[in-house]
Amino acid sequence: MTRRTRRALRIGLLFTAPWSIGLLAFVLYPVLASLYHSFCDYSVFRTAVWIGFDNYRELLRDEVFWKTIWNTGIFALAAIPLGIVVAVALAMLLNTKSHGMVVYRTIFFIPSLVPMVTLAMLWMWIFNGSYGILNYGLNGVLRLLHLPFEAPGWLLDPHWAKPALVLMGMWGCGNAIVIFLAGLQDIPVSLYEAAEIDGASRWQKTIHVTLPMLSPVIYFNVIMGIIGTFQVFAVPYIMTGGGPQRATLFYAMYIFQTAFEDLRMGYASAQAVILFLIILACTYLATRVMRKHVHYGGV
Repeated sequence: MTRRTRRALRIGLLFTAPWSIGLLAFVLYPVLASLYHSFCDYSVFRTAVWIGFDNYRELLRDEVFWKTIWNTGIFALAAIPLGIVVAVALAMLLNTKSHGMVVYRTIFFIPSLVPMVTLAMLWMWIFNGSYGILNYGLNGVLRLLHLPFEAPGWLLDPHWAKPALVLMGMWGCGNAIVIFLAGLQDIPVSLYEAAEIDGASRWQKTIHVTLPMLSPVIYFNVIMGIIGTFQVFAVPYIMTGGGPQRATLFYAMYIFQTAFEDLRMGYASAQAVILFLIILACTYLATRVMRKHVHYGGV
């Protein structure tokens, strides 16, 4: 290496040092430490003791573990497709050339900027069975139609608690809407013009032009949705604490309880490793399924 090359290398390493140090200290080391401690009996108050695969064997016998896997899986299966459909539909509406569209786009994006804690507290009141505005409106409609039903106690009913959280998740889909909107505006107008010449209807243009050209963006949001829903924590932790009857006890919440309430860091590390493998497997499966349906640049 010449003197000039060495100098350029030192300058480059200096500029990348903050990122490199952060990666090593806050990402790589915690991941490796968690992997090691998953094979140990460990808490923050005593030295780790190597116990091999005992933590993983205990997971297989843990009924709460399987319950949280079930809860998280059902939540993901409901929240991801519904979130994609709602975000795409709203993005298509916001992509029309109407007066004041910039204002409408801002209105739909603002909810995604609300802090999670504030959002959870707001929706706790909306879902309140006695005083919530949602049940007030639903009961009014049911009485108007003379139907012998009452709106459910959303967060107090094991059957309605997860659907309530899925419904609440639609409130913060502004980020996905912006991404889909950018993807829609990137579709060449010539494709729609060619479809019109061939006599395609609006629905046919949506199915055969819009969705195929939007498929890379849909794929990206599906992957991000898988990662996000399997790590859902803050909102259900604040709103329900995992209840009622563990109906909203999701996997990330169980890891938190095991680590910071029961102080079983080794067992929690094993749970974290399993979560990583689940997300990895689901991401791989989604990639395999969508590979033939994702089109890049008309390919």
